[in-house]
Amino acid sequence: MRHRILAGIVVWFVTAAGAYAGEAEYPLAEAVECTVRGGMPNALAKLERGGEVRIAYIGGSITAAEGWRTQTTRWLQEQYPKAKIVEINAAIGGTGSDLGVFRFRRDALEQKPDLVFVEFAVNDGGAPPEQIYRCMEGMVRQAWRQDATIDICFVYTLVDGMVPTLAAGRFPRAASAMEKIAGHYGIPSIHMGLEVVRLATGGQMILKADPKTDQEKAEMKGKMIFSADGVHPHAETGHRLYTEAVARSVQKMKGVGVAGAHGLPEAFVANNYEAAKMIPLGRAKLREGWEKLPATHPLARSFGRHLPEMYAAKDAGQSVSFAFKGTYVGFFDLLGPDCGQLEGTLDGKTVTVLRFDPYCTYHRMGSFALGKDLGDAVHRVQVKVDARMPDKAAILAKRNEKMGDSRRFEGHTWYAGWIMIVGDMEGGE
Repeated sequence: MRHRILAGIVVWFVTAAGAYAGEAEYPLAEAVECTVRGGMPNALAKLERGGEVRIAYIGGSITAAEGWRTQTTRWLQEQYPKAKIVEINAAIGGTGSDLGVFRFRRDALEQKPDLVFVEFAVNDGGAPPEQIYRCMEGMVRQAWRQDATIDICFVYTLVDGMVPTLAAGRFPRAASAMEKIAGHYGIPSIHMGLEVVRLATGGQMILKADPKTDQEKAEMKGKMIFSADGVHPHAETGHRLYTEAVARSVQKMKGVGVAGAHGLPEAFVANNYEAAKMIPLGRAKLREGWEKLPATHPLARSFGRHLPEMYAAKDAGQSVSFAFKGTYVGFFDLLGPDCGQLEGTLDGKTVTVLRFDPYCTYHRMGSFALGKDLGDAVHRVQVKVDARMPDKAAILAKRNEKMGDSRRFEGHTWYAGWIMIVGDMEGGE
């Protein structure tokens, strides 16, 4: 069944809500639930034969949740009982394809997947199309350089702000940009949320509600609620609808394409991030005073899966320096209550980088680019802990958060684990 949302629905809602993430300036793709293209013939053939089939899911918090990812794995296992499906969870909440392309090799490809689902359309919602091209194409080319038989499927989710555009029959900007890459490489794509849009615009589903009082619960009784926040679906409603969209789409892909190696055409954008890589921070020159967190440290235990070597610089002036040849440099690190700000210097030009934001009542993974779209030459980098302290109370107040126990917010520690480069490390200096 080809699900399509007709342009005439809820036009008033589109006008009232306005364009999402600047899509008015960008040609938007037609909103279709599944575009089969070359399908995923290698993975489906392997599922039919039986034996081990390895499926990776990379994305943000919607994929990290125990929802469509685990439900899809179960559905596939039920459909192909002779197969032994190994699920590879490569999702990290709050991250987009700009980090995904750097960690794709380690978190997904090193696990030797037969099939990869890529989900970043929500977290890439504010990213420029050119960045999305570079990142999504970088993942495709990394995968097929390693193993040209890996099947890839782009999957798109939604937030409530995207509904007017989808209801008007168009994908929002991020998914539209991803469709350009999918079309160039013959990769199938699935928009998992079009049935959600149909139900919501038809009054059969509430996109965002979080009833707490008895009266609110009584008013909502019997009504289907997609999510509490307009973003993260409930497992039994939103995630179930996402999974059903994947199931319909997989059925459409049966018999499509010929098993074998995928051809690698000329790049869609010459400056894509195929050469993206993560390099352990310890390979650079760390000024005296850095601490490598032991495996028993609470932060190492919490984040060790993605940051297996984590270093902490607690004192102002502590720095890391190195040289690299390439076009991009950044860091994969943590943000949190005891973090502060950095001075980053690239080829002699210094900028301030905040590692504290309105969500820093707890520690979480993050990343930042110090330089991108650079000339493909040797560049020199130094990042040091800034002695100046950001106004943490004012920053938290942007989300009506308060410091509470102020001791938790003391310090300006930088916790970092990976250097992200498009190019090659020249070594410490």
